[in-house]
Order: sequence, then structure tokens, then C-alpha cells
Amino acid sequence: MPPSDVTSLLHLKAGAAKEADMIAIGLQEVNSKLNKRLKDALFTDQWSELFMDVLSPFSFVLVSTVRMQGLFLLLFAQYRHLPFLRDIQTDCTRTGLGGCWGNKGGVSVRLSVFGHMLCFLNCHLPAHLEKAEQRKQDFATILHMQQFEGRAANGILDHDLVFWFGDLNFRIESLDIRFVKYAIDSNILSQLWEKDQLNIAKSTWPVLSGFQEGPLNFPPTFKFDVGTNKYDSSVKKRKPAWTDRILWKIKSPGAGCQPGRAGLSVSQLCYCSHMEYTVSDHKPVAAVFAVQFASKADSPPVEIYVAEEWSRPEQAVVRYRMAAGFHRSSWDWIGLYQVGFRHPKDYVSYVWARSEEDDCCVEKQAWAQVLFSEEALPQGRGDYILGYYSTASSSIVGVTEPFQISLCRSEEGSDEEDDSTLVLLASTSRSPSPGKMKQHRSRSPTLAKFQGLILRPASRERGASRSPSPQGRRGLAGHLPALHLPKQERGARAKDAAPTPEGQNGTSGYQTAWDQCGLWHVSGDTFLARADPRTLGLLPALRLETLDPVAGPRRESVDQGYPGRKMSPSSPVGAPLGSSPRDEELAPGAGQP
Repeated sequence: MPPSDVTSLLHLKAGAAKEADMIAIGLQEVNSKLNKRLKDALFTDQWSELFMDVLSPFSFVLVSTVRMQGLFLLLFAQYRHLPFLRDIQTDCTRTGLGGCWGNKGGVSVRLSVFGHMLCFLNCHLPAHLEKAEQRKQDFATILHMQQFEGRAANGILDHDLVFWFGDLNFRIESLDIRFVKYAIDSNILSQLWEKDQLNIAKSTWPVLSGFQEGPLNFPPTFKFDVGTNKYDSSVKKRKPAWTDRILWKIKSPGAGCQPGRAGLSVSQLCYCSHMEYTVSDHKPVAAVFAVQFASKADSPPVEIYVAEEWSRPEQAVVRYRMAAGFHRSSWDWIGLYQVGFRHPKDYVSYVWARSEEDDCCVEKQAWAQVLFSEEALPQGRGDYILGYYSTASSSIVGVTEPFQISLCRSEEGSDEEDDSTLVLLASTSRSPSPGKMKQHRSRSPTLAKFQGLILRPASRERGASRSPSPQGRRGLAGHLPALHLPKQERGARAKDAAPTPEGQNGTSGYQTAWDQCGLWHVSGDTFLARADPRTLGLLPALRLETLDPVAGPRRESVDQGYPGRKMSPSSPVGAPLGSSPRDEELAPGAGQP
């Protein structure tokens, strides 16, 4: 189980994490009993929660994670580096019980970092002194079995830089346990190095050729009595050993290395153990590296422009431009994140990054534009960033610098009637939640498990509610969604819409606007604003009525109910996704005629 504090393990007290760009964490023997695995499947596991809570204040975001039973690998990076971390893939290999059980094996995360291919491999190899040959075979199996998609680097050793770490279980040969403990107590660790199985294997096993490791200037990290700093006092009295190791390997220039990668270099700044942690019979090991690249890809796939402050809803305009060759998807979205967010799905709200003119903007390298609706914006004051999430690469490929949102808190709706609504989406509609798309399961345990149903919160709770679906819609200051008009209707509609000066605070004026990418934004009391929600691709809303066991159902709700009453955007009954105008929302595709 995780300890209560990991600040020293992550070198946060020394300030190293403030200067670090990436942090990789490998765990072995995480509690993987059946009841614990089921709980972790339903909720975020305790280890991930702990590290995200500790690292997010330092601007670290969880980039990727992979787990195989008790073997765990987490990769964090500073959020400003996210657009330059691409082609992220994971893999795992079981070697326990002849490859059928995952108590032993390896898990990996590979990715492109500023144009250079890196791989992080976390292993748990067979235990016991006499199993050195089995460890060699298992490591060779892991290297052979783990294959990645793409032409840049298919196998682990094809990457420009590999970090290999974990409970490798290599032991100290020949020497008696009494001499080993004497050397530890006398701080003459060098006399133990030449008998370390891994040091011997590096010079004799071809599979380990090129792997490097810093000097072992810390005491052996195995085996301790749990809760103490005392080596094994049980009847088995296992010999201390450096079982927990961190190694790295740079791809040789002659092994098909691409131009510009020959200048890659790695310097180990720190290699140590942490004796203060006593939750395991092992002591954790940490290393700090400085990696230098000969070249650096520093152009993000998507550039995002935003004003320095949003003080009024109509200022929530986002402009973005995609680089040549960027493979956009109609399911890409732009998320609004509070500074200190923990992972790419930890957004406050979002808006779909798609319009009829997107393809045109990509071809011409032009700026596209989307807007956040007023009710999708957080109230109060705070620092936020915007991130463009690419569905194709399953990562954030564009971020902004922090900017401020300072919107006055609205007192409207404090006395509204509790009027929750259950909405059924049409069978052909798609949910706007990124968490529902393939390979993107939301990390939040509170999200609905039934994909076709969305239960809106009560009106009193909406201020604190966080929907699993992004709140973004292309509308201006009002509460109406953006609608797409056929080209032949654009001219006529523009003539019908009389221009009106902007109202105070952006709320009293009504206007129809045409942006530079060809998208109509309609607000105010126009024929489009009064469009019947039933014509926009939604099924009728079902009202949840309260039942008095004595008086029976509330008749006034039935008398006003659907569909006997003419519906308008201002009608609580007619609102397709809520009980008040602030809760109107279109399902994806609803803007299409």
C-alpha cells in the first residue's frame, strides 16, 4: 500500500522536481488481490491518486500509465511539454508460470520526446540466487515480445534511449552473509560490486550489451523487515542484495540511427536509495538524469491563441491553427483546464474543435475559431490553460500559457424549483464525452456507466456539478447553441437579421455574426433561436415528477407537460437537456438539419 508521504522519494524537498521535465515511476508488488483489483477497476487506484495529488501542484500531468497485476508504470511530464510528447504507446509481457501469469514480467511506455524515441521499461524478474539464468531468459523474452506500431521504433532496443528499471532480483554471489553485512556496516561496498550478478552479466550477456549504470554507492536495498531499517531477521535470513536497479542504454550511431540523433547524451546526476520508507521489504531507488539532444522538434502540431483574460463571457473565444500534416479528427476537442490539473481528462469544460470550415483552415494553414458558452465557463477568478486533445494520438497536442478567468458569480437560479430531467439520446447520436470514445475511459469513478443515458443534476446542484461531457458549444454570450446554415440560406438570413449594438455586459444585445471560418453564430429572439428542439435530432424529454403518496401526482406538471404545450427555448418543459434556459444543450450532430 502507498505511504502517506512521497515528497522525499520524488526529491520535492530538494527542489529537483521543480527543474525536472519528466518523472517515470515504476512499482512492483502493488496489492493485486481480486477485491483490490476490482476496486481499482471501478475507481482510480491509490498509487496513481497519490502521485497525481503530489505532482500536479508542480505542473506535472500524468502522460501515460500501464499496469499488469502488481507491476505498475506511471509517466508524468510538465504540461508545457505535452505537445511535444507524441506516439505514446504501452505494452506488457507476462513471464510468470511460463508466460501465463503476470506476477513477473515487464511493462513499458514508449513515446517520441521532441522528435527522439524514448522507452521506459519496468520489470519484475524471477527471485532467488540460483535463478540468474532464468532472469536472463525472461529479459530476452520481454525484449522480443514487446513490439510497437509505427516505423520509428518497433522493438524496445530500436529506441534512441531506453531506461530499464525495476525489481530485477539480481543477487550477490559467493560471499557469506556475515561478510556482506560487515561490508555494509563498514561502508566498503566496492568489495561487493564484483560479486553482483548484474555487474557480472553486463560483461557476459550479449542481451545486456550497451546498458549502463551508475556506481552503487548506497547499501543493498533488499531484504528488510517491513517497518524497519533492519535486514532480514527471519529464519530464512536472506542475504542483502541490490535487487532494485536503474539502467539506461543509448542506441549506437551505427544501428540505423537517424540523422541528428548521434549527438544524444545522458548524464546521471543522482543514484540513491531512500531508507526512510519502510512500507516494503525493499527500499525504493531513485535516479536523476540530464538528457541532451542534438536537435529538438519545437513546433507544436496545434497552435492556440487566447486572450490574457476572460472577464466577460463574449471574450471566451479560442483561435487555433493546425500544422501541415496534422491528422485531425472530427472528435478532437479543446479542453479548459485549471492550472494544476492532473491528467488530460481533468478538464473543467470543453468545446468540440470542429466546424464545416476546418478542412479548409487546415489546407490554407489558417486560423479556425470556436467559442465557449457562458454556462461552460467557471465562475469566480482563477488561472487556466487551454489544451487541444487529439483523438488520433490520444494526447494533448497544443497548449496555451496560463491566462486568467474572472467572471462574477451569478445569483440567478438560487430559488429555482428542483426539476431534474432524464434525457434519452437518439440511437444514432454520439455522446460528446471523450471518455466514451474508444480507448478513452474516463478516470472519474462518478461517471455514468450507461452510455445512452445522461442524468442531469438538480438545479440547486448545478453550480458544483461536473459533467462527464464537455460543456462546450459554439455560441456567443447567450445560452443558445451555434447552428450551421446551408450556404444558399446565408445571404437571406443575414439580410433578415438586423444589426444591434452590443448590450451592456454583453447580454442585452441580439445579433447574428459570421466568423472568418464561415460559421454562423445566432443569438437573441430570432427564428433560429425559437427552433423546436424536436427538429434538432433529440427525442422528447421525459420529466421526472415527484409523487405524493397521499395527494398523488402533481397535476400542474401534467397540465403543462410535453407535448401539449408549445415549446420555446425559454420554456423549462421544452428545454431538451435541462429544466431552465441555462441548461439547454444540443447532442452532437443536433446542429445538422
